[in-house]
Amino acid sequence: MTEASAEPATTAELPEPQMFRDGPLRLASMLLMDGNARPDHAQVARLRELAQTTDPLADAVVAAIRELPPKTGHAMFERALTDGIDAIPEAPPAFHDFFRSVEATPYWLDRGQLEAGARAITRTGLWGLFPLGDMSLMGGYLASRATKTLVGTGEIEYMANRRLVETATWWIDVTTPGALEPHALGYVSALRVRLVHAYVRAAMHKRDDWDYESWDQPINQVQTVGTLLLFSKVFLLGTRALGIRYTAKERAAILHLWRYVGWLMGVTDELLPVTEKDCWRLLWLLDATEFSPDEDSRRLATALLKTHEAAGSRFGPLAGVVGQASVRLHGAISRLTLGKRHADFLGLPNDPLVQATVLGLAATTFVTETTRRWLPGATRLQERFGSLTRRQYVEQLGNRFNPDRTYTARVQSADRAA
Repeated sequence: MTEASAEPATTAELPEPQMFRDGPLRLASMLLMDGNARPDHAQVARLRELAQTTDPLADAVVAAIRELPPKTGHAMFERALTDGIDAIPEAPPAFHDFFRSVEATPYWLDRGQLEAGARAITRTGLWGLFPLGDMSLMGGYLASRATKTLVGTGEIEYMANRRLVETATWWIDVTTPGALEPHALGYVSALRVRLVHAYVRAAMHKRDDWDYESWDQPINQVQTVGTLLLFSKVFLLGTRALGIRYTAKERAAILHLWRYVGWLMGVTDELLPVTEKDCWRLLWLLDATEFSPDEDSRRLATALLKTHEAAGSRFGPLAGVVGQASVRLHGAISRLTLGKRHADFLGLPNDPLVQATVLGLAATTFVTETTRRWLPGATRLQERFGSLTRRQYVEQLGNRFNPDRTYTARVQSADRAA
């Protein structure tokens, strides 16, 4: 190579990270990725810079709340969520800055796309919850820096069941058609979680043992967009692996929905993926820089499996059998989607018979989905059925666990951990 044709080191492409060299993600990228999405060293360097940035607007709101009398600031925030900041002229300047920002709708937002994306997600019904827990949440534990706040607050290991329920409820809230309209439930839920993140950051900043050099800023921009990628692109990969079929327009609409959720949650536009190719490149970057599992990853995976085992408690004398069956089912889906190497590291069960059963169900779903696409009215009928099962599921969760949509307990947990 001549000197004139040599590329600068910063723009040379990265070698393939581990998850793209073997396992299901390699196969998915070969079959589904359009062209070359491999990033370069300059993009890695920029991503690492963004791991040192957080969300100044939300952090300032938390600081302002703590200067007000107890419960006053939180009540103001809740009122602004539903009524708008103009309804609270006496609110601190930090509140006005925050809500002026989120109420200024981004130029790229297409509400028709939000509706289409929500309908496509709703159509998956409860089947869509399996990749959410078994691929997105379990796979997220492979990013060891991102797990430090979970371990630090004890939310997953000691409150795993309630945390999982609240995550599922939140996911359904933000993906329900119409829920991302201003002041609607999904809109409100996204902003509440954004504030929780700020509370957790404030708590971690008080800890003497937070290792900024090794763990970066707590709940930073990269970790937040990584979580959104798990709920968007990884969700698409997981549901497609289980047989769900989408059109290209539906996939684009789902990504648009999560782009807006990310924007509401304070992720900078620079990081928010627009296309599937953007998602592949970001996933590659995260694999190369964030996916380095450690002992905390194992602990969190074990805690998540225990919540699946505890699900059998409702079945009386059959509790043990049902609980173990649940663990093996969820473990099989995680193993099939995350790959043998990572599944072994996380200590996930390896039951070939259950894995074969999951593959059989996926094949059956694929055939059913293919038929749906050709039958007039079948897609709309499936959307209604999916909506019904999701509503019933949320009602059941509410009756059994009474999930806290204001996340007050999580804020208190973070404060206690500080």
